[in-house]
Amino acid sequence: MTEEKTPSQYNSDIVIGITMGDAFGIGPEIIVKALSDAALRRRAKFIIFGIDEQLEYAADSLEIQPYWARHQHEKLSRDYPRRVVVADYDDLALPSGLHKPNAQSGEASVRFCIDAIDAAKRNIIDAVVTAPISKVSWKLAGFKWPGHTELLQDYCKSPRKAMMFVAGPLKLALATIHEALFELRHQFTIGKVYEPIDLLNTALKDYFGYKNPKIAVAALNPHAGEDGQFGDEETRIIKPAIMIAKEHGINVTGPYPADTLFLRASRGEFDGVVAMYHDQGMIPIKLLAFESATNVTIGLPIIRTSPAHGTAFDIAGKGIADASSLTHAINVAIDMAQAKK
Repeated sequence: MTEEKTPSQYNSDIVIGITMGDAFGIGPEIIVKALSDAALRRRAKFIIFGIDEQLEYAADSLEIQPYWARHQHEKLSRDYPRRVVVADYDDLALPSGLHKPNAQSGEASVRFCIDAIDAAKRNIIDAVVTAPISKVSWKLAGFKWPGHTELLQDYCKSPRKAMMFVAGPLKLALATIHEALFELRHQFTIGKVYEPIDLLNTALKDYFGYKNPKIAVAALNPHAGEDGQFGDEETRIIKPAIMIAKEHGINVTGPYPADTLFLRASRGEFDGVVAMYHDQGMIPIKLLAFESATNVTIGLPIIRTSPAHGTAFDIAGKGIADASSLTHAINVAIDMAQAKK
């Protein structure tokens, strides 16, 4: 296994933007908890795109003294004197105590995200960390995107993107994302498999310190198709994609049966893995590191990370949400921003 670079401990010149996500999910609570760690605040400066009132309420319920300054969201600056600033959207009128999907919080969370993307493109912030949104709330608000990844691709005008996860020893990219499993046959192409191999290879080199990352590709079918007995996607689609990647100098092998691949990767045999569909990759990710797994969107001109969990409406406002995954996402964003600089 290739050695990783050790990240620097403090990056005082880095500015990280954090979007509050759905105002009625656990986003406000986990942001307040994560950034209450003084050691984390020393690693970078932070701009929170959200509603100050919601964050103040979360801090009060957690008995955490507010440690941030409030500014209007229309006038953003990279040079705020405080380590943490809330870009406050006090113009948004939201109902109170509504811990379920709704159009108002869906519209608000999209605004936070779009403005953070714009700030990253203007170099006001060096990376975007997104707290969880509700896909149902986005749909209720009339938006077309099924999630953050698709919105980011649209607003960055990026022709390519892939969803990558960092979870303990495993670094993994997905070939397909938010497609219904039975519809996968209509989406599954050589390009769909090649693209995440290529993007994962670049990300591992540029952001995670691997000189020649060893990438493994999962099969789609049981036993990697067993010579065509259980499907021909391995020979018809996956192997040609791997061949093209090898021709471009990528150190990639496969397809490997998925039932053993993730165990091998978790033990250090591979530096990165490409999974064929959402749950094939997400099950090992959450099994290995549910509390700390981080989602990274690769292929964009900006850096974006997020925790690998949802809004958790059922526990929102109760003070029991675990901020570990958000803390890890923030640290990964800082490390990636430092590597980029």
